[in-house]
Amino acid sequence: MTSGLVIVDKPAEWTSHDVVARMRRLAGTRKVGHAGTLDPMATGVLVVGVGKATRLLGHLALTEKTYRATIRLGQSTDTDDAEGEITATASAAGVTDADLRAAIETLTGEIMQVPPQVSAIKVNGRRAYRMARKGEDVELAARPVTVREFTVEDVRREGELVDVDAVVTCSSGTYIRALARDLGAALGTGGHLTALRRTRVGPYGLERARTLDQLAERLEILPIGDAVAAAFPRREVTAEQARRVVHGGRLPAAGLGPGPVGVFAPDGTLLALVEERGGVARPLAVFAGE
Repeated sequence: MTSGLVIVDKPAEWTSHDVVARMRRLAGTRKVGHAGTLDPMATGVLVVGVGKATRLLGHLALTEKTYRATIRLGQSTDTDDAEGEITATASAAGVTDADLRAAIETLTGEIMQVPPQVSAIKVNGRRAYRMARKGEDVELAARPVTVREFTVEDVRREGELVDVDAVVTCSSGTYIRALARDLGAALGTGGHLTALRRTRVGPYGLERARTLDQLAERLEILPIGDAVAAAFPRREVTAEQARRVVHGGRLPAAGLGPGPVGVFAPDGTLLALVEERGGVARPLAVFAGE
């Protein structure tokens, strides 16, 4: 079995778990996982790991992501997206382009964000969305996230509603639904997400992505060495250092951190992912033999 990544263009109405189940059948193995969940409503880049590449997924999930989003101002929902029930309305007809720019500026950069109540975050060991759907009050703490880009591409006005098409580039853990909610709150109109398409996860964009139908015809797996080289700094080591790494040994740091670094043998074979701390490179995952 080939270990590597499959970059899937997730269809609407599919859960990320649905995609993994389909990929297990296509790849002929149960050792399949994904990096960074997409809600059923959302489409676009879902990074799927096959075989030993499942050990990359936790590290890839932490990379920056880019989305195209449509935010509707003038309506709030209980899920902060179009899947939920409308809970409040307030006319957005008076929102000017200048108002919009000013509100977006407050949601750009390093911000504190309260996740949506309907999210998979655990509160006292229970999923927030399960508690919310039972009508329980869910108090989620604000958490730091980074919104590097929040750019408006188009604004469409229809009666008391305003639809805003935007591009968002953000850190792991950022909820675009929460950005939509908070933009509406900042403008006094309420807001929710009506469309979302993820266009990039780390170095993997839509140009690499394939639909499930395309993958059923021809399964394209990005070899694990290529996947690591695309996503992380590359370090080539000597034969002696290679022997040390494959047995879980440490190496002197090479100044390539702070994130994961891909370590490659003299012949170009991927050996491991390491993390540099305190002048030492420690293995995070060993892939020797792939």
